[in-house]
Formats: sequence, structure tokens, C-alpha cells
Amino acid sequence: MGIESLFVILLIGALAGWLAGLMIKGSGFGLIGNIVVGILGAVLGSFLFGLLGIASGGFLAAIIMATIGAVILLYAVSVLKKV
Repeated sequence: MGIESLFVILLIGALAGWLAGLMIKGSGFGLIGNIVVGILGAVLGSFLFGLLGIASGGFLAAIIMATIGAVILLYAVSVLKKV
């Protein structure tokens, strides 16, 4: 993996984490936390979309899948915090 790939992964992760933080109020974790949540959300989103048989490429599709995964992740964390 080159430096360009790492930069794109961090960019998508940061953007997805930020968007998920906006959608789930009060779940922002700062820049580093949002990047981590976005990257984990990207893994979760791509896994879930793969299970559903939905696969597409491109920057926008990666952001959408990562954001959906990050929203699911943040929602699960907020539910677990309440328990």
C-alpha cells in the first residue's frame, strides 16, 4: 500500500466519521476519533454491503458505505452506553 492509498483511506475515514457524527448527535469523537470511527465504519459498511450483494466502486460509493457503517457503529455505541 502506497502513501497515496493511505491518504485516501484516512480522508474517506475522516469524512465518513464527521458525517456520521453529524447524523448521530453528540457522537463526535474529535478528528482522530472520527477517523477511527470512519475507518471502522468503512470496514463494517463494506462487509454489510457485501453480504447484501451490493458492490460498487469509486470515491463517492466508498464515502457512502463508510458513512452508513459509521452511523451503525455510533448508534450501537450510544445504545451500549445507555445500558
